[in-house]
Amino acid sequence: MKKHLLYIASASLVFLASCNKDLPTELAFENYEFATLDEEGGNWKPILIASGADLEIPVPSETSSSEYQAELTQTKTAIQNMTPDQRKNLVKWTNNPVVRWNEIALELIAKYNLIPGPNPDGTYTLPNPATPDGPPAFPFAHPPYASRALAYLSVAQFDGLISAWHYKFEYARQSAYQVDPSIPFAYVEQQIPAYPSDGAVIASASRKILTAMFPLEAAYLEQKENEHLESLLLSGEFVKSDLDAGSKIGNDIAAIALSRASIDGMKNAQAPKAVSDSIANAAFERFGWKWTNLESPQRPVGLTPLFGKVKMWNVANVEATRPGIPPAPGSAEFEADVKLLKDYAANRTAERRRIANFWQDGLATYTPPGHWNDFANRFIVKYQLNTLRSARTLAYMNMAIMDGGVSCWDAKYYYHYPRPIQEIEGFETITGTPNFPSYTSGHSVFSAAAAEVLAYVFPSEADLVREWAEEAAMSRVYGGIHWSFDATVGTQQGKNVAQYTVEKARLDGAD
Repeated sequence: MKKHLLYIASASLVFLASCNKDLPTELAFENYEFATLDEEGGNWKPILIASGADLEIPVPSETSSSEYQAELTQTKTAIQNMTPDQRKNLVKWTNNPVVRWNEIALELIAKYNLIPGPNPDGTYTLPNPATPDGPPAFPFAHPPYASRALAYLSVAQFDGLISAWHYKFEYARQSAYQVDPSIPFAYVEQQIPAYPSDGAVIASASRKILTAMFPLEAAYLEQKENEHLESLLLSGEFVKSDLDAGSKIGNDIAAIALSRASIDGMKNAQAPKAVSDSIANAAFERFGWKWTNLESPQRPVGLTPLFGKVKMWNVANVEATRPGIPPAPGSAEFEADVKLLKDYAANRTAERRRIANFWQDGLATYTPPGHWNDFANRFIVKYQLNTLRSARTLAYMNMAIMDGGVSCWDAKYYYHYPRPIQEIEGFETITGTPNFPSYTSGHSVFSAAAAEVLAYVFPSEADLVREWAEEAAMSRVYGGIHWSFDATVGTQQGKNVAQYTVEKARLDGAD
């Protein structure tokens, strides 16, 4: 199971320092000719709105008008006076900024994926969006939080680009360099109309969504939006009204997405101790067991006990995706797993350690959902997807990942199953133990859900991504963090949940 390493090694990686933290990786790729233009993309079915026409923009001026000609002169002058730093940014943003904004999101997830530490008296204070400066700083970008942030980002981008495609081919206004051949174009020519700018949709929607998710990064994200919009103008493709119309769509769809986010239940996911204790006691009355946090000092509440109540994207009832009851401690099936985990612990080969470490995705990383976004970005570039299809890929994958996470957390706190370290005397893990119940494995569910969507979008990669998902699941068993049935059942759970999203994708008009 070394294919993932070979694949990653084949891609050029560079490091980007910003926002007081090194970005995990930035994919280096040249501008490319899109495999498809998707002229009918404006008719695809969006997620949050009824149609692309729902987001209104002004009728553009004719290219022969004095208004447009003045804008054309503005674009030419800006290009003629371009600075070296602006040229560098122009290269960095490329002709597919969907990938770049996704990477910014991964950067922020890694930066904020830090467990709030205990106070001097041993108590804990939780991050609070009302006082994001803290201490501790808001947010704690753990895997459920990351999955939700990525889902809202990608869905807003996708719906905004459907709207952009609708108007692009309705108005069919040419790009600046096509209207005036003396204007140099920085990227690869595509026969896609300029009004409104798809890049501006992405820039403004992304900035608004990510600012809501990471409020302390507002200034940084505004700077990135401005840098991106400037690069779009300097590319020679757009005039200012193209950008303004795109930004309007981006801001409008982001507002709709954030309105949904405000009532999706996430604000209640980190329940108070009394609620957390009642969930544990209910599981004990139901099954005769409950998970216990063994860390010291012990955090009073497990991670997001009510994330399983958060509104899902494509599943109406989370209980419909809940897996069956796990083996009772002391049962024959349970004891067989104890023996298996003891054997893995006694025979931790170099290969198993490598797998456990590769998929760890722990603190200060972009988490398991981020890991799969990194894979998706590489496939997007490999198969030369346009911005609309790129956003579609990430939107469906991240909806499936978030839905999988909600389903997984529902099972975790419904069954409240103890982890191996709690049940096997003297047992030790390779990489610590997470602060929430065992069954099912989050890595397994997140990974299987992501893999199923990627298998649908990139069928020639189906075997590979499913192999990765199985390896990700087993990595947690090799590390001693999970029972083997956490992994196997979790993998099937992720597959089951993803089918709701894949079926929705099949009906959106893109196939």
